[in-house]
Amino acid sequence: MAPEPVKRVDQEEKPFEDTVVKIYRCSKVVKGGRRFSFAALVVVGDRSGSVGLGYGKAKEVPMAVEKGVKDAKKSQRRIALRKNTLPHQVVGRYRATKIVMVPASPGTGVIAGSSARAVLEYAGVHDVLTKIYGSTTAKNVVKATMDGLQKLRSKEMIEELRGVTIG
Repeated sequence: MAPEPVKRVDQEEKPFEDTVVKIYRCSKVVKGGRRFSFAALVVVGDRSGSVGLGYGKAKEVPMAVEKGVKDAKKSQRRIALRKNTLPHQVVGRYRATKIVMVPASPGTGVIAGSSARAVLEYAGVHDVLTKIYGSTTAKNVVKATMDGLQKLRSKEMIEELRGVTIG
């Protein structure tokens, strides 16, 4: 049961910020030499609970980044946060990568590698501890982080699902 893409009606529109997590270069050997193409892994977010990731490929880097940003804006997801941290501990998985994200006390900061840090910061998380097990490939880490963030549930969401009040 994946959350629906972000649709804002009542909230004022916050500008989306984007960052390039990694640029991949691919080469193809042809008769006259090598032909290069590029791919960009991009994260887009508003730093207040909405984040998306995109992947764009093109013959030039700026075009690949542009396509990645466009793809990331289409894949925006709403994340359940509690103040500046996560509501509970969560494990995100994608292929050979597993990332454990633990809520931290205020002032701790984002303790994470560069790939996971980009996703967490653009989602609006300020205090979190992370640990990656398995593959540390940027693509896998970003997707595992997104998987973990989508599994988050707030207290209100749990109360609504179960039909009870939690004390």
